[in-house]
Amino acid sequence: MIPPATTTEPAGIGDAVAHGERPAAVFEHLRASIVRGLLAPGTPLMEAEIAGRLGVSRTPVRGALQRLHQEGLIVQTTTPRPFKFTVAPLTRGDAQAIYRIVAELDGLAACDAAAASPADRRRLVQTLRALNDDLRAEAESGRRERSRLYELDHLFHHRYITLGASPRLLALHAAINPQVERYARVYVMLLTDEIHKSVLEHAAIIRALARGDRDAAQSAARTNWRNAAERLAFAIDRMGEWGTW
Repeated sequence: MIPPATTTEPAGIGDAVAHGERPAAVFEHLRASIVRGLLAPGTPLMEAEIAGRLGVSRTPVRGALQRLHQEGLIVQTTTPRPFKFTVAPLTRGDAQAIYRIVAELDGLAACDAAAASPADRRRLVQTLRALNDDLRAEAESGRRERSRLYELDHLFHHRYITLGASPRLLALHAAINPQVERYARVYVMLLTDEIHKSVLEHAAIIRALARGDRDAAQSAARTNWRNAAERLAFAIDRMGEWGTW
């Protein structure tokens, strides 16, 4: 059984943020709380309670919940209850669906990054090698810092995505990345012993980018994410789905 995350949140958005900026602030705050596990899967989300805790009216809370529902981070209850939404569960099927989507988006970005100028690719490759080395060292250190492992892997992909992706592709990445982060942060501890596989797959991406081989870069990025989906599915099988009760 996964221990429940705390749902304690700092109050004060109403005092710290101008009235017109509150809808966005409430949305960002709730999304970050969900992604980082401060609001656990299955947690009921009651408008009045959230509004009181954050010091805002129910209107920006209602709008934030609608946006979170559109992004798939919360789900609507199917039976009559005093709340309309709960934090979305973490499930094997959902994880694999999300990672398959990211595999395609990431592959496109890697393909375009491989078409960058030789100078840009040299700088990118140097950065990616350093990040991959850091990821390997962190996994082998025994510290098992969950946040550090996630951040290094995220930065690795982010570097070539930002070089190669078009504005439209970047927008799609930004929309789905919180979904990926939720799973990665919860299950990464069970994946530590598998980091060496990801490091090797990252190395294949780096080699393709260094050569400027668009097809190989796209294929290597896809392979990394598809394999990551299988590793994550195995971790979920071991630890269990969360929030499906």
